[in-house]
Amino acid sequence: MGSVAAMSIYAKRPAKMIGQMFGDGFVLLWTLGWALVGIFLHRVIEVLAVPARETARTATRLAENFREAATEAAKVPVAGEQLRRPLDAASVTLGNLITSANEQVASIERLALIVGWLVFLIPVTIVVAFWLPRRIRFYRQARASQAFLDALADLDLFALRAMAVQPLYVLAGISDDPVKAWRTGDREVINKLAELELKRDGLRLPETLRAVSREASISDRGQLNRHQSDLPLGSGRNDHQGG
Repeated sequence: MGSVAAMSIYAKRPAKMIGQMFGDGFVLLWTLGWALVGIFLHRVIEVLAVPARETARTATRLAENFREAATEAAKVPVAGEQLRRPLDAASVTLGNLITSANEQVASIERLALIVGWLVFLIPVTIVVAFWLPRRIRFYRQARASQAFLDALADLDLFALRAMAVQPLYVLAGISDDPVKAWRTGDREVINKLAELELKRDGLRLPETLRAVSREASISDRGQLNRHQSDLPLGSGRNDHQGG
């Protein structure tokens, strides 16, 4: 009945549970939506690296051709070294161009990664910062309340909490004097006060406790009736006159 292990992350009351499920669904869709936006922007920015990447590939092929030409030119008798020098210089220049293009590609890819993550994390973090603490607070509060719902006396505790935190007009709607009803053990009023407090935690009054409370209320009324029947006839009037 009061098993903490059976506690769900959702309230047991339909209205509150629907609200929680709607909120969780919104956060999930919000996260997925911004994840898609982040991936899209990441790919759009990466497109900017295509020209630099193609430049690096073309320069690599040209550099290889110049190196091969320089090797062949070196084989020419007498003038081989002179023919090779401009080809080696061109190969070095192309090597610098390749390095620069590769660095540009790396910078664009890094920028795409950073922008993609920032576009995803900033809006998701803002929403989760409001949503997650409330969900954790609800679960901890409901879990603690569930742990106390295992005895009839626990309803008195929840009723007392209700009288401490609920607005006066709400308490007046349950009883003209809820404090007196709580002190005298009026089970009907105590149950209503306890349910009022449990509602804040998204819980219901267990039917077993409700039945036990009903039996206790019937027993208390029976004892009161027997006590009144045991009084001597006219005792109430004599006591009143004596007063």
